[in-house]
Amino acid sequence: MSGDALLTHEDFEAAIRAVGAERYHDKHVFHQMLHGGKLNRGQVQAWALNRYCYQEAVPRKDAALMARTDDRELRREWIHRIHDHDGLGDEPGGIERWLILTDGLGLDRAMVISKKAALPATRFAVEAYVRFVTEQPLVVAVASSLTELFAPKIHRERIAGMLENYDFIGEDVMAYFRRRLTQAPRDADFALDYIKHHARTRAAQEACVDAVRFKCNVLWAQLDALHIAYVQGMVPPGAFVPA
Repeated sequence: MSGDALLTHEDFEAAIRAVGAERYHDKHVFHQMLHGGKLNRGQVQAWALNRYCYQEAVPRKDAALMARTDDRELRREWIHRIHDHDGLGDEPGGIERWLILTDGLGLDRAMVISKKAALPATRFAVEAYVRFVTEQPLVVAVASSLTELFAPKIHRERIAGMLENYDFIGEDVMAYFRRRLTQAPRDADFALDYIKHHARTRAAQEACVDAVRFKCNVLWAQLDALHIAYVQGMVPPGAFVPA
């Protein structure tokens, strides 16, 4: 990434994918434990409860991005991301599918939705992502969504690993991940094409790569917090304590 010359589209994409190869959260020990059946029910509950904070924030950050742009075509494309999560008409949306997961794990739905039992570090990391999308240049904000390039692999691993390794996980609660197998590639393809054509300087390209790195750090920080609290046993005051 050194130098001032504009990267080719191929090299730009390769630089972004290299970030995922280095630091996407599928490499985190907590995820490896989750997919490998090494967590107990309470630890899986803690993961699902805290991850809800991220799921709930996604349509908020997408709405913030749309509010910033005069580009009608970008808004027309981006709005389906909000529908994917919040739902539209008879389609319940990803947040509802996530709540079916937390219901299936025996968590009180009102408690999950309130986010009051989530780890402070989870909430700080999630809101940092929303602020990033609100404050950074538009092309950089779009680039921060590109961890979706790496998401289908982790969803496939999660579906297979959790169904195989946990007798308290059934097919019905895996609906969120199955739907994202098609949604994430579609969203990533659009965002990748967008930044290739709108990051028009080397500095803008490097800022886009840094945005993907930032987003990976947001995801990694959430797992760090879960590992410290629910594997090492340092649960902060007021956070969820498994039965």
